Amino acid sequence: MSVSPPLRTMTVWCPDWPVMAALEELRPDAPVAVLENNVVLACSPAARVDGVRRGMRRRDAQARCPELVLAPSRPDADARAFDAVLEAVEELSPGVAPLRPGLCALRVPTRFYGGEAEAAAVIAERIVSLGVWDVRLGVADGLFAAEQAARRAAPQDVVVVPTGGSGDFLADLPVEVLDDPELVSLLRRLGLSSLGAFARLPQSDVHTRFGTHGALLHRLASGGDPHPISRRQPPPELVAALALEPPLSLVEPIAFSLRTTAERFVADLAGHGLVCTAVRIEADVDGVVSSSRRWAHPRWFGTADLVDRVRWQLTAQPAHGPVEAVRLVPEVVEPLGDHADALFGPGADEQVERGVARVQSLVGHDGVVAPSVQGGRGPASRRALVTWGERADGVRPAARPWPGQVPAPAPATVYREPFPALVVGAEDQVVGVDGRGGISCPPARFRAQQGDPWQRVAAWAGPWPVDEQWWDEAAARRVARFQVVGVDGSAWLMVVENGQWWTEARYD
Repeated sequence: MSVSPPLRTMTVWCPDWPVMAALEELRPDAPVAVLENNVVLACSPAARVDGVRRGMRRRDAQARCPELVLAPSRPDADARAFDAVLEAVEELSPGVAPLRPGLCALRVPTRFYGGEAEAAAVIAERIVSLGVWDVRLGVADGLFAAEQAARRAAPQDVVVVPTGGSGDFLADLPVEVLDDPELVSLLRRLGLSSLGAFARLPQSDVHTRFGTHGALLHRLASGGDPHPISRRQPPPELVAALALEPPLSLVEPIAFSLRTTAERFVADLAGHGLVCTAVRIEADVDGVVSSSRRWAHPRWFGTADLVDRVRWQLTAQPAHGPVEAVRLVPEVVEPLGDHADALFGPGADEQVERGVARVQSLVGHDGVVAPSVQGGRGPASRRALVTWGERADGVRPAARPWPGQVPAPAPATVYREPFPALVVGAEDQVVGVDGRGGISCPPARFRAQQGDPWQRVAAWAGPWPVDEQWWDEAAARRVARFQVVGVDGSAWLMVVENGQWWTEARYD
C-alpha cells in the first residue's frame, strides 16, 4: 500500500504591494510611504535606504527622509490590483487562496511542472510578465513556514523547506515574526528571543499561561500549522451585454431593446444578493467603444433606471454611427440587505422618482437638481446642488470639523447674494472685530438691509471668526459671523468683513 506524499504549501509574496499603485504615478526610484492612521504601512526601497521602516510614525519617517512622498492606505484598490496576480497564478494552478494584497498561497503543483523549484520558477516568470519585478516564493509543509520562507527568498527566487523540516527552519527566526506585539514583548522579557526557544516550552504550560491563542502561536513556532488553504472563489461575471443585429441609430429603439437585458442584469445581481449602485454604460460602434459614462444612483439601479440612463447617455453623447452593442458594467455593488425596505415603509416614493425621470427626459438629465448638504463654514458654502438620481460625490464631507462654522440650528432662508447691512454700538459706532476675535463694542442697533428701519438688538451671539485660504493672497478672506435678534423677533445671520456688514441668511 503506497502512502501519498504530504500536501505542500507554496506562498507567493510581492513585497510592498500598497506602494506599487503609488509608484505608477511617480518615478520608480521615488521614496514613497503608505500611511494608515499616521503609521507607515509599507514603504518603497528608496525610502528604506533613508531609514524609513514599517510601523514608524509619520513624523519620524519624514524626519528620516524629508523628500518622502506620503500616500493614504487604499486596501480596496490594493485588493483589486492584486486580482491580476491571482488570475495569473490561477491560470497555472487552480485553487489560489488570497491572504492579503501582495500575498497568496496554493498547493504546490509538483507533478505537472517536475518539482517544487521548477513550479515556483514558472509562477515567478508569469508574474514578472505582468510587470511585477519583485516576487518571492516559499515552499514548506505549512502556511506559516511557507510565508517565512518567501520572506527570506531573493527577488524572483524561491526558498524550499524540506519535507518535515519546518520546525528546524523556524527555530532560528526571531519571535517578532509571530506578529503579536504583546506576546513578543513578554517572550523577550522572559529571555525567549527565537521561535526555537519558544517551541521548546511544554505545550500544556504555554496553554495555561497564554491561553488558546498563545497555544496556536506555539504550534506555529514548532512547525505545525492547522490553517487549511481556503481556495478563492472567482467573482461571478455580472456584466450584461446586448448585441443589436442590425445596428440601430435611433435612441428609442435601442432603449426599448435593452429592457430585457436590464431586467436580466438586475435579476442576476439579486440572485447573488447584490444591488448595483454605480454602473458604466458602454455603446460600441464598428467594434470600438463610442460612448461610455459612469452613472451613480442614490439608492440602487432598477430596470427603468438603467433604461433611462441609456437613453440620456445616447442623447447627450450620441454614438458616431449605428450602435451594434450596449454593455452594462457594474462598478460598485453592495449587499442587497443594506438597501432593503424599511420596516414602516419603502422609503423613497417610486411614483415621485418616475415623475422626475419624465421631467429629466424633457429638459435633460442635468436639468433637474436636488439640494444636498456639504461641509463648509458659511450657510451658502454648505449648500450643494446634485443632479437628481445621482449620488452626492465630490462634495465636501459635512462630518469633518469646520472651525468657525456657525452652530445649529441652520438658518431657513439663505440669500443668493448677501445684502449690505449695518450693526452699530450704543454710541452709533460700527461694530468691528479684531484679528484675535475681539469685538470693538457690543451690538446695540442694526439694519438688516439698506432701506429697512433701524431696530434695537434684543439678543446676539458671536463672533465666529473665519480665516480662509490665508496662504493665497488673492483668495484669502477674513470674516466674522454674528447671530442677531431684533426686538420684533426676527433673527438674522450677519457677517462683517473689512468693516463692512452683510446679511447672509434669516432664521424663520
